[in-house]
Amino acid sequence: RCVWCQCTVHDECMMDSLKTEECTFGEFRDLIIPPYYLSTINQLRKDKRANYEKVVVPYCRKYWMPVIILANTRSGNNMGETLLGEFKILLNPVQVFDLSKITPAKALQLCTLLPCNAVRVLVCGGDGTVGWVLDAIDEMKIKGQERFIPQVAILPLGTGNDLSNTLGWGAGYAGEVPVEQILRNVMEADGIKLDRWKVQVTNKGYYNLRKPKVFTMNNYFSIGPDALMALNFHAHREKTPSLFSSRIINKAVYFFYGTKDCLVQECKDLNKKVELELDGERIELPNLEGIIVLNIGYWGGGCRLWEGMGDEPYPLARHDDGLLEVVGVHGSFHCAQIQVKLANPVRLGQAHTVRLILKSSKMPMQVDGEPWAQGPCTITITHKTHALMLYHSGEQTDDEASSMSEQDHVREQTDEDV
Repeated sequence: RCVWCQCTVHDECMMDSLKTEECTFGEFRDLIIPPYYLSTINQLRKDKRANYEKVVVPYCRKYWMPVIILANTRSGNNMGETLLGEFKILLNPVQVFDLSKITPAKALQLCTLLPCNAVRVLVCGGDGTVGWVLDAIDEMKIKGQERFIPQVAILPLGTGNDLSNTLGWGAGYAGEVPVEQILRNVMEADGIKLDRWKVQVTNKGYYNLRKPKVFTMNNYFSIGPDALMALNFHAHREKTPSLFSSRIINKAVYFFYGTKDCLVQECKDLNKKVELELDGERIELPNLEGIIVLNIGYWGGGCRLWEGMGDEPYPLARHDDGLLEVVGVHGSFHCAQIQVKLANPVRLGQAHTVRLILKSSKMPMQVDGEPWAQGPCTITITHKTHALMLYHSGEQTDDEASSMSEQDHVREQTDEDV
């Protein structure tokens, strides 16, 4: 068996079957970085020549789109180790990285040795791992390596996987799709943009000399019951990390803390403690326990929060329009009702800039699943940059299909009115 093209023949048939000694690299030749390419690049670097564009890759068809695999073996259901082995069989092992042993920033330096605007990265992990990789790509921009920036696809191994779901890669991978099909999906995916947001938390008080905390947001920011669930889950996982190796166990723990908060109601009267401004305009808040600021379509492990359910059509939330969707919830029980399509959130509006002022007490907050307890402060959310992502349109969830049909219905009505 050839380790590159996976072609297999009997020893007796080898001389007759192999008409030429040159390997074609098989089905995934457009994704593979061949060994002689890197040796040629290495020689150019020794000769102090930096023009890699002229290095010929003769086996290529029309396009060459080398893929880099970044797998987090600590994510979700511990499938990372198996995936690493399978990808190393189909590709060049030098383009497959274990993020428990090397940082994304170091792994992505391989992009600078490859053709500009051609590289694709497959991140195997949860939304947190994807955010880690996108932060490393932002560092490449700062270093002046913008022309080497890759497009990012996702293989969801985490618990929530809302970003993956939004971009068509599914709500969770459990080995049901062969690795070969995953690579085909990466080859066929379309490039899109994803808004990334800057979340600045400034503590209240004249004598506070500490710098504001700054986060980068891809999915959502929240204050209230869902942030409290994330905070309790995070504290529990820190104490006994070995118990949290299964996606099912993780969701069961979330459910437990959500049920507990239904009884305790630790976040009640939030509307009396918080002021909300959307693009500088003060919003009068009804009786709420939580506020969620959304960048993407999915929230809470697969729920389309902004569009909701029922006869009242709402346009789809977009992740590339420079707008944030802001909603309120009445508590943990209301969150649960929303997730099973028995209720809608309180839609507070859309905005380019969101400001929240926590006037008193300490409240749980989270950015993309990273929770903390926060005292009086001002939170300002502004647009930071765009990330180049890959969208897989091969699979569509029932929620997405119904939302799209609703949007089409609204467009037809608009056309008729015109």
